[in-house]
Amino acid sequence: MRTAAALLVFSGFFSRCASIMTPQGGPKDTIPPVIVAMQPDNFTTNFKDKKIYIEFNEFVQLKDQNKEFFTSPAMKKKPLLSLRGKGVVVQIRDTLLENTTYALNFGSTIRDNNEGNPLNAMRYVFSTGDKVDSLLCSGYTADSYKADSVSKTFIYFYPADSIPDTLDYDSTIFNLKPAAIARAENNGIFIAQNLKPIPYRIYAVQDKNDNQMYEAGTDQIGFLEGTYNPAELPEFAIWFDSLRMYPSAEPQLYFRMFTDEAFKRQLLSASERPQQHKALLYFGARNPQIESIKFDSIPADRVIIDPQTVGRDTIALWFHVPAADLPDTIRGEITYFKHDSVRRLEKTTEQLKLAWRYIETKEEERERIKQEKEKERAEKAGETYEAPKKPNPFKFKMPASGDINPEQHLTVEFDYPLAALDSAAVQLSRVADSGEEVKVPATFERDTSDIRRWRIKAKWAETAKYNLLIPAGAVTDIAGLQNDTIKGSYTALDHEKYATVIVNVKTKGDGTKYIVQLTNAAGALQQERRDVTDGKIQFNYVPAGEIKLRIIEDTNGNGKWDSGNVVERRQPERSEMYVNDKGENTFATKANWEMELDMDMAEIFAPVTMESLIRMLDEREEQRLKKLEEEREKKNKSDKKDEHNHDSGNQNGGGFGMGGMFNTGGLKQGMGNLGMQR
Repeated sequence: MRTAAALLVFSGFFSRCASIMTPQGGPKDTIPPVIVAMQPDNFTTNFKDKKIYIEFNEFVQLKDQNKEFFTSPAMKKKPLLSLRGKGVVVQIRDTLLENTTYALNFGSTIRDNNEGNPLNAMRYVFSTGDKVDSLLCSGYTADSYKADSVSKTFIYFYPADSIPDTLDYDSTIFNLKPAAIARAENNGIFIAQNLKPIPYRIYAVQDKNDNQMYEAGTDQIGFLEGTYNPAELPEFAIWFDSLRMYPSAEPQLYFRMFTDEAFKRQLLSASERPQQHKALLYFGARNPQIESIKFDSIPADRVIIDPQTVGRDTIALWFHVPAADLPDTIRGEITYFKHDSVRRLEKTTEQLKLAWRYIETKEEERERIKQEKEKERAEKAGETYEAPKKPNPFKFKMPASGDINPEQHLTVEFDYPLAALDSAAVQLSRVADSGEEVKVPATFERDTSDIRRWRIKAKWAETAKYNLLIPAGAVTDIAGLQNDTIKGSYTALDHEKYATVIVNVKTKGDGTKYIVQLTNAAGALQQERRDVTDGKIQFNYVPAGEIKLRIIEDTNGNGKWDSGNVVERRQPERSEMYVNDKGENTFATKANWEMELDMDMAEIFAPVTMESLIRMLDEREEQRLKKLEEEREKKNKSDKKDEHNHDSGNQNGGGFGMGGMFNTGGLKQGMGNLGMQR
């Protein structure tokens, strides 16, 4: 797969593969356009032309060319594509580099004019020198957290001897242009062509904005340690995926993609006081270094600093002062570290001016006008007017009824941080079968991540009914507001209506801790266990349905997954989905049912090799196709469709994995399996 002859066959198959396909599902045209001529010919050397004409067997259209069409290497002025007759004219507008192999990658831009069938992966290659670079390599791009494929990723190849040392500070992706570019397909697999037999530094960029530029903080990025020479990589198999209608291959390289944090200048960008007892400070970047915050009229011990975001770039200030003692404008100063013009952090002191005034809502205005009129009417009639009692401004969020998860307890969130809580006054009782209420000990515990959120904890008995009473005045917040009587009625969950998942964990014995997450079939987090080591962990009250298990190698032990940093050349923490011996990563749970799994972290987090990567993708594809077939059979039984419709349905592709590995044996054999010499 490293010879020019192989490349000719390979690219020729790309441009003519559709001609060997047979239309399916009736008279509808499903065949992409077929190339009949190229002027100049593909793989022309000593190229000096400014125009290229590619003729097809039918009229064609151009679609999404700004998104799909790209050149390798990139040109300062992108070629213009236009239609002429049954062909496409490519106008070269840039001054081409000497002795350079260029590839025009059309993606799915070219489609037939009637049905819009795309001619996927078409490439036109030429060289301004006397030879065409002919080496190839393949790879796979995956989301480092979700462990799923990342589609349409650009792969950038930089000759290793043309870029500076990148061990301490890697600015390659920002300052240099790649010598060659490839792009992954929807299944995350890429096949890079027209490479030289030299070492490359290789990066992968997911271009979310379709501008063919890397934007830190928006696009995902991945990089490989060290350098890679295509001539020294293992051989790999390549084939045409007849389900997805594009080429695929066994991956030699593996990118774990992550979203890097863009540089943001640190400064106090804004401040406001949305409530009388609350102010907000907004910073330009995460984790501001604050030396002090002082106010003229409020003692320091009466100011509560409460970060609102994980990165602390938004900070709330709560003023534990009676409303009558709070001025309309609070003045003070903040001392923190701010970026100067050359991005150095320097200590600076800035003045704070936090103004607040009460703004009457339209509803309050209408009520006030109504009461004024009633008062006026009463006075004219010689009657005594009694103003209605104003609603209590004390606010909280807590369900008045519902089910209680005995492990999560009952959560209540207050509008302000609390100044006092008489927990002894709180009454929690269990309702017996006779109707008698039995008092149950309960405690209040503040959430460590939110100072306004509390949990009412008790030993909840499954299926039992409970009544809660928080008497008036038991809770006082920093604004001096107190609660009215709060009541609630709840029922503790019945474990027999839920599944239990038990995981037996065996670590590598090196002291590493893990995070084990239980998700639903779509990957949304349901429960997690942190600081996992050897032993047994258990997930209770798991709703019946399909689940998955994600494991994070928490190398720094901070209890969360950490992303990477391309400038610092720091890879993200590894995250893998649990797969059993059958290659399954999705499991069905049932009510009143216990599932037990074994996790060997040495196997899950074994070094990734070409063999293990291929095996993983094969297993995923096998499971995808199995599930797809089950869905088709279920649909056919319910709809009672005829055999013709059933066969037509089998032509639908999509999804994840290696594609034609299981359903395109003939085409794969036709492309040739070049062996796995690893």
